[in-house]
This record gives sequence, C-alpha cells and structure tokens, in this order.
Amino acid sequence: MIMAQSAPSNRSSRQRILKFHRWISLAAATFWLVQALTGIGILFHWEIADAAYPSPHQPTDLARIEQRIDAIRSTGATVKTIWTTAGAADRYTINLDKGSVLISGDGTVLRPATIEKPALMGMLVGIHHDLLGGKLGSWIVSISGLLLLSNLALGLTAGWPRGRAWQAALVPTRKGPLPARLYSWHRAIGLWGCLPALLVVTTGTLLKFEDGVGDLIGARPVALPAVPRAGDPVGFAAAASSALAAIPGSTLTMVRWPDEVDATYTVRVRAPGEIRRAYGASVVLVDANTGAVRGTYPIAQADPARGFMSALFPLHTGEFGGLVGRLLSALVGFWLLGIIVLGTMLWTKPRRSGKA
Repeated sequence: MIMAQSAPSNRSSRQRILKFHRWISLAAATFWLVQALTGIGILFHWEIADAAYPSPHQPTDLARIEQRIDAIRSTGATVKTIWTTAGAADRYTINLDKGSVLISGDGTVLRPATIEKPALMGMLVGIHHDLLGGKLGSWIVSISGLLLLSNLALGLTAGWPRGRAWQAALVPTRKGPLPARLYSWHRAIGLWGCLPALLVVTTGTLLKFEDGVGDLIGARPVALPAVPRAGDPVGFAAAASSALAAIPGSTLTMVRWPDEVDATYTVRVRAPGEIRRAYGASVVLVDANTGAVRGTYPIAQADPARGFMSALFPLHTGEFGGLVGRLLSALVGFWLLGIIVLGTMLWTKPRRSGKA
C-alpha cells in the first residue's frame, strides 16, 4: 500500500520541479544568454587588449618605470596604482586620477593617458559585470546568478536518472517525436556539463557578493597599523624591489602608493605556484619612509578564508588550469547557450503543434 502511493507522489514531485525549472528558465533566459555570451567573449580580453598595441617585448626594469612615473607626475597628474596588464608579459597600466597610461617593461609609453570610453573588450567586461548599469546592474547580475545557480540544481534534480538508467540519460536518442528527442538532448547535455557549470556559476555568483561573503567567513584584508609619513617616500623601484625580494621568484602584479595617512606601499605579487595566472594574490607591505618590508603575506600561507576568496576568480575563469582551464570555462559558456536554446525549443514545440 505504501509503495503504491510512493510512485505517484514521486512523479508529482518531479513534475512540480520540472514546471518550476521551466518557468524560471524562461523568465531569466535573456540575462543568462547575455552572461554566457559576454563571459565567452572576455575570457581572453587581456591578451586581445594588449594585441591592440604591438611592440617588442621588454623585460621589467623597475628603475626605468620609476623614471616614467616621475615624468607623468611632472605633468601634474596623480599616480594611484600600477597594475600588470595580464596579457602580454611585462606590460603595465599606470592608473592616474584621470585616465591611465600603458607602458612596456622598460617604461616606454605604448598608449598615452586616455579617459576615452572603453573599447569593445571593456564594454563586454562592463556588461558581464554589471550590464553597464552601475549598482542596479550589478544587483540584476547578482540576482540572475542566484537564479541560474538554483535552476541548475533544479535541472540536475529533474534530469537525474532513476536506478540504472544512466546510459539512456547520457546518450541522447535520435528516434521518436521531436519533443522527445529535444528532451533527450537537453537532458543528456545538461547532465554532462552540469557539474562544471555549477562550479563556474557558483564562483561567479560568490564574486558578486565578494565583500559580504568575505566578511561572513572572516576573510580579512591584509593590513597593519598606519605609519605616519616622515618626509618624501622612497621611490617605486625601491618599494617594488623590496617586495619582490621578500617572496623569491615572484613577479610584480600591483603597487598602490602610500597616502597622507599611512606611509605604506601595498604591493601584490604572483608567487611561484599560485593558481592566479593574471593577478597574484600574495601581498607585501613596504614602509614608504625606509623601504623596509613591514609584512609578507604569501597566499599559500594565508588562512583558509582568505585563500578561499582568492581562489574564486581563477576557478570562475578557469585560469587555475592554465590555457586548458580557460578553454574549459569557455566550453561551459557554450554549454549554457546550448541548454537555453534546447530548453526554449522544448518548451515551444508542443505548443506549436497544439499538444499538451
């Protein structure tokens, strides 16, 4: 008697899950298409952006970069930070109070100060992050990410094969009515790619709530008590050299200049073995008064909370796996496009034929 009632109950629950899954998909499909297309488009945006300014490779020369920075300052501009471009090797973007300057490793200017609107790659990055809509766009992307995450879980639950029916579930059929074939392909492709997609979507959604999640798990940023300024700070080259020497074998990622309150250079480097290919997550704090290292914080020795937050970006973009990982992340984007197209066809086809 109990078994007789269990099967209809299970079918009813499965039908409710399928219905909920279907309507959420239809409601948010446009946002997911935008995220998938822009995500695929910007996976190699660093390399594409650098390719727009071809020049021979020049190794990083900290002294010559400092000379370039001093020359820029002499025009009245304020230097905020310098970041690696993450595309071509030994290239840097000097961020000013207004605009930025692209330089090679020896300080040669490849693109003078500009505050023009972002080019195609910059626009795609903006759309992917916040739909070019500021805080409102960022919230829309965050909510759509949560919906996609929950919908992937619903789809996995609805498509999970019963008993030993894995072969039938993972191998789509080419026979039968079109709706049945569409469902078979939708289910098979969904099952093959759902787990990698869950990783990419989960990490991407957590990045949208990075500050809140970091506070929740206790991932505190690297910081030390402020040091009062005592005259002019040491130069960029001295501060960067101290930071690189503090973590042997590291490469320069970012330098933030000291301010009026705290005479400390914040330097980010990429230590050997880091999973972040583009932007290292190891931090070195340098006293701007003396050039001495105040604190060294390799990401490999970070507490679990900070290590977890640092891993979100390379897991989302696939950089943790090098070129192969980034290509796999692109495949997840194409997978999502295929799932959305098949799901839409599956929903519309029976209605066109007048069938339930």
